[in-house]
Amino acid sequence: MRPFWLDQALQKDAGSAPPLEGETTADICIVGGGFTGLWTAIHLKRAQPHLAIVLVEADICGAGASGRNGGCVLSWSTKFFTLQRLFGEEEAIRLVKASEDAIAAIDTFCREQHIDAEFRRDGTLYTATSRAQVGSADAVIAALQARGICSFDHLTAAEVVSRAGSSKHLAGVYSPNAATVQPALLVRGLRRIALEMGVRLYENTPMRRLVQSSPPTVETSRGVVRAGKVVVAINAWMARQFPEFERTIAIVSSDMVITEPRPDLLAAIGLTNGVSVLDSRTFVHYYRTTCDGRIMLGKGGNTFSFGGRILPVFDAPSPYLSMLTDRLRQFFPSFAGVPIAASWNGPSDRSVTGIPFFGRLNGHPDIVYGLGYSGSGVGQSYLGGQILASLALDRDDAWTRSPLAKGPLGYFPPEPVRYIGSIVVRDAIRRKERAEDLGRKPWFFDAMLSKLADAAGKSDKM
Repeated sequence: MRPFWLDQALQKDAGSAPPLEGETTADICIVGGGFTGLWTAIHLKRAQPHLAIVLVEADICGAGASGRNGGCVLSWSTKFFTLQRLFGEEEAIRLVKASEDAIAAIDTFCREQHIDAEFRRDGTLYTATSRAQVGSADAVIAALQARGICSFDHLTAAEVVSRAGSSKHLAGVYSPNAATVQPALLVRGLRRIALEMGVRLYENTPMRRLVQSSPPTVETSRGVVRAGKVVVAINAWMARQFPEFERTIAIVSSDMVITEPRPDLLAAIGLTNGVSVLDSRTFVHYYRTTCDGRIMLGKGGNTFSFGGRILPVFDAPSPYLSMLTDRLRQFFPSFAGVPIAASWNGPSDRSVTGIPFFGRLNGHPDIVYGLGYSGSGVGQSYLGGQILASLALDRDDAWTRSPLAKGPLGYFPPEPVRYIGSIVVRDAIRRKERAEDLGRKPWFFDAMLSKLADAAGKSDKM
């Protein structure tokens, strides 16, 4: 069973490419047919149209995180303090600006290439849903304002309720520099454009081994690609393929539900555009509407995998259906009788800092990689494609010089410490935020454990 977005997209575009049979050659071989791999292919073709590019995908394009995420296209503005701490003032400012420019660039690309991905550039709301969350935006807003890069405005309580469509929100800030998109329609649109640009695509072609020779070789189930350069863009699947990445990411689920269409109810509560709404929890609730009048609500940080494994549950309906449904109906009481059309979840590649990282595999000059989007890859993968294209072309530019392109930015503890610690901290966060929802003071140890998540970069709350 395909996740809701992908199933919907395949009803419009069910095209498939054949698997690779036998040997072939290419200037560049890209492994992974999601946002990162496809944006990389497109950036490469735009830079050098003559390049012979082969892209191999284990399933079909969009079958991974790119076809099943929440479709919130966000910038790095809320990550400013983390960016500043990791990379310094100048690079942090550059990355915030670049991430906002990427949202506009995706919008323009969709319009120019006639990709009907339901891209709605209606901004984002970061809100407080408990008294403890109120004011969590103030420090980063002040920092962004001081540097002249702030796109956020504080709203009155009434404005927040009006824009968010729910009285559960007590305070909030709004930025116009964000969007929502039907992610599977976008990835399938990128697939079409890549094919039109001359990229040779092989689907249902899992990489079995990457021979780190010179030049490198990608071995698949029934074929071989000999390429001058290899780009590995498989994100959450990276730890399974390459043990050296096992401690650089944690595989965490993001779980979603979506209602049947009720545009009349959306109109009644004033939630008629494509704004995304995120609360200020460590593992946020996020929601947005769709063009046909549905509400989708999701929450991250539920299922943690051991040792970087991709669990079977990630390809099944969400085991948190009841919890998510209850939360959706708390936000929107008028939707209490509206059926849930589908639930799903998927693996998110959470880095230690919450920031993706890129580099050359084991220092190999002809093999580059990128991963660690931490649940925010819809917009950031456009930048990831730029970084990987620059690395593959051996350019000397702002992307190849960026600390983002120098490899992992930190490591998780080894197993089983990482897994046990993740569950202990997750449960502490849940208890802390449940107490705050009820207006109670959290238990001291729950508050202390929750701070560990923030210190490790598991969230940049606004």
